[in-house]
Amino acid sequence: MSPRPGHEPPGSTGPGRWAVPLGSRRPRVTPRREGSTAPPGGRAPSAERVPAGLRTAAGYAWRLGLLGVGAYLLVDVLTRLELPLIALFLALVVTSVLRPLVDLLARVTPRSLAVLLAFLCTIVVIGGVLTLVGTTVADEWNRLGNELRGGLGRIDRWLTGSPFHLRPGTVTDLRAKIGEFIAAHRSTLVSTALSGAGRAVELLTGVALAVFCSVFFLHSGDRMWSWAQQQLPTGSRTVWDRAGRAAWRTFAGYTRGVLIVAATNAVLVGIALSILGVPLVLPLTVLEFVAALIPLIGSPIALAVASVVALAARGPVIALLVLALIVVIGQIEGHLLHPLVLGWSVRIHPVVIALSVTGGAVLAGVLGAVVAVPVVSVAWAVIGELRDIRAERAPGGRSRSRPAPPAAGDRPHGRKDERRRPGRAEGGKDGR
Repeated sequence: MSPRPGHEPPGSTGPGRWAVPLGSRRPRVTPRREGSTAPPGGRAPSAERVPAGLRTAAGYAWRLGLLGVGAYLLVDVLTRLELPLIALFLALVVTSVLRPLVDLLARVTPRSLAVLLAFLCTIVVIGGVLTLVGTTVADEWNRLGNELRGGLGRIDRWLTGSPFHLRPGTVTDLRAKIGEFIAAHRSTLVSTALSGAGRAVELLTGVALAVFCSVFFLHSGDRMWSWAQQQLPTGSRTVWDRAGRAAWRTFAGYTRGVLIVAATNAVLVGIALSILGVPLVLPLTVLEFVAALIPLIGSPIALAVASVVALAARGPVIALLVLALIVVIGQIEGHLLHPLVLGWSVRIHPVVIALSVTGGAVLAGVLGAVVAVPVVSVAWAVIGELRDIRAERAPGGRSRSRPAPPAAGDRPHGRKDERRRPGRAEGGKDGR
């Protein structure tokens, strides 16, 4: 006789189940995982036999693979657009450098006239420096040629002595081999020079495009940025505005700071070379200024060139003193100039700077080494700003556009503030 529905016999273990007779074993039931499609007692699917760590690693692997493919395609596209990107980068550099001067002149003159005066001052300064360098080299060319020939003889005699003990005439033989190489590969050198001339035309085109863009950036950059914001969705305009302004502050601060650091290094090197009596002080100083625009490696390369000139003109002792300047200038730049000048705008570790310069040089040569650090600095500033925005929008986050909540112990003002206090609703001090 079966029990009636809704009534369980004595000793039952649950609804709809019969009691187990005395002396018999309850059938073994395999517990099923939530969401599993395997039947009870059957084999688990193959996906459940894969370790969880391996599944996680596989998920990361294919996602990273997609990111790598996307990065490769992006770099390929940027490589094809090298000329306009270089022009845009130069325009941003010019804008960041001349913007304070234009803003200062715009207080007393119209904006258009301020931009024109700033460009005229820049052309006069750059043209004056190049003219002075050319005049110095032309005046010292004959004397420098005699010093270099005498210096090569001194180097030859120095290499034949202790501790090198090389064969006499080593430097002379090396000069002869260089002359033979040039004579044998003259056609190749001519074709390389012609290709270099083509690159020079591209460079002039890029400079003209950069000047054209920088004129509009200086004259109406704020209006251009406002127009670009109007093309975005309404909800994302604030985020883009804050991220863009953070990127511009970092880029402009880095550009101005690195120019100040390079100028300081050039002045120190020029003073040291003048005291040591090394020829071509002004050209070597300009070379130091240009090379110092590449962090960490630019200044040592320029000083190495200066040490070669000092070795040929003044001997090994002066050359070693110039090489010692690499250490001195590096310490001043790393421990004094960079923290004081660049510390407020660029907050990345020197290891990251070194890796960025190396990676940029591998990808795009000298240009990549110049661009790498500002790009990494801007990217890090944007990431930090987006992190701040996310923290402000999180529950309990503090917004910059809203006043800060009252500190502990402050008395709320008005009935509205009294309702906002969580104590009454959440059982705080006022709600006990």
